[in-house]
Amino acid sequence: MRASLIQIRVDDDESPNSRRLRAASMVRDQAGSADLVVLPELWTTGAFAYEAFATEAEPLEGPTYEAMAKAASDAGVWLHAGTIPERDPDGPLYNTALVFSPDGGLAAAYRKIHRFGFDKGEAVLMGAGEELVTVRLPETVLGVTTCYDLRFPELYRGLVDRGAETLLVSAGWPERRRAHWTLLAQARAVENQAYVLACGTAGTHAGVPQAGHSVVVDPWGQIIGEAGAGEEVLTVEFDGAAVAGTRERFPALKDRRLGLEPPRR
Repeated sequence: MRASLIQIRVDDDESPNSRRLRAASMVRDQAGSADLVVLPELWTTGAFAYEAFATEAEPLEGPTYEAMAKAASDAGVWLHAGTIPERDPDGPLYNTALVFSPDGGLAAAYRKIHRFGFDKGEAVLMGAGEELVTVRLPETVLGVTTCYDLRFPELYRGLVDRGAETLLVSAGWPERRRAHWTLLAQARAVENQAYVLACGTAGTHAGVPQAGHSVVVDPWGQIIGEAGAGEEVLTVEFDGAAVAGTRERFPALKDRRLGLEPPRR
């Protein structure tokens, strides 16, 4: 299948609504060239623009949901629409990922489990999700994760236990820790014998330069596609069936002694 990672530029001088319209157009542009499209984390507000979380928060089925559902349908693609600051009417804000099917229906919503900030920022402004989320496509099973999640390998092993073969990471990763971004994406691919599709933002928001360098890693840890620092669309073709072949040829997951249950068949 073909995946397009839209490394959209997020800057303070563009309004969230303008960026929403622009992102929808970029998704539509992938019609015929991608089966799966992935957007970054909190691309409407900027992942470090903490002061905007409350003012720009929206219900799950708000303006971003509506724009992305239509874009997915228009393009005929599976769309991981990145994340939004979700306002739960009965609770706190959440950093919530939306995944749409090619007919524009909501296939899954994932509330970010690991919040970044060390007792400030997202860590205190957002609630923590509790549910692991997978989405079954005809070609592969997606495991949905967000940014800081990438540092917690037990989450990814849990997704593998639920059948995940392709691990998605939507992020607003800072440039100053770009080396960690690439290293951890490769580590999660190798240890889980899975593809990793990691999509980040370009630009600078709230004074924090973004890493860009969205990356696609195969089950052996080889980088098969990498973006640069600026706004661009990274399109990579990959074979979801290669995951099963890798796990059969090098059955390390079967040798687990600790932790979660063995992968389900």
